[in-house]
Amino acid sequence: MSAPRRFIEDMLHFAAEIPTVPVQRRMVLRDVAAARVRCPDRPGWPAVFLKAFARVAADMPVLRRAYVKLPWPHLVEYPTSVASIAVEREYEGEPAVFFGRVWNPAKLPLAEVHSRIREFAEDPIEDISSFRKLLSFARLPRPLRRLGMWLGLNISRTRPGQFGTFGLTAYSSLGATSLHPLSPLSVTLTYGVVGADGAVDVRIIYDHRVMDGATVARALARLEDELTGPILYELRGEVDESENEIHQLAERAVA
Repeated sequence: MSAPRRFIEDMLHFAAEIPTVPVQRRMVLRDVAAARVRCPDRPGWPAVFLKAFARVAADMPVLRRAYVKLPWPHLVEYPTSVASIAVEREYEGEPAVFFGRVWNPAKLPLAEVHSRIREFAEDPIEDISSFRKLLSFARLPRPLRRLGMWLGLNISRTRPGQFGTFGLTAYSSLGATSLHPLSPLSVTLTYGVVGADGAVDVRIIYDHRVMDGATVARALARLEDELTGPILYELRGEVDESENEIHQLAERAVA
């Protein structure tokens, strides 16, 4: 198999051990879709969903937690999110999946998030650090790969840099929806095709050892609020009034 296929094989080996459960919410994003079309930079839907989810995770620490086994099985909570984005590229004449990472996307402008995702999709593979590491790792013998991936997933300090704190994968640009993507991460976000009426099915696949379904249902509701609130304001070039009030109160407190 090619190096990318070997990496996917190893990743699915560990993903199969995780008790993942999907939770879905139908969202109506008519205004968001219209604002995105009118936006001069027109950020892609992956950037829109990625930043919105990172903002939710910033307020819901459970979405930044992971189950690790070293030095003993326990949950670890990370201070910020690291997004892992699945990107299809052509490698040695065949389609292959690579994973790019964006650190703390909640604090980045939407245009910057979109720019980084485009780099993953368009820049030469050898120019992207995480892609080079994936290929180098995948060329190792299987026992070394499996040991290295197990350590990467179970050493809490290195896990975010190696794998991220949440994943994003979507086939909506191809007119399809992923029902239950497999991943070794605690949380994976996916979404379907955004309809002409703005309706879209959004799904979170979560590790049941880390959180419960009701928590994920609330996270999806919060995600819709982020998309139809702060993200919509940013697409329109407007200021989120609630955040503006917070900043004003903070400035008064300092004064």
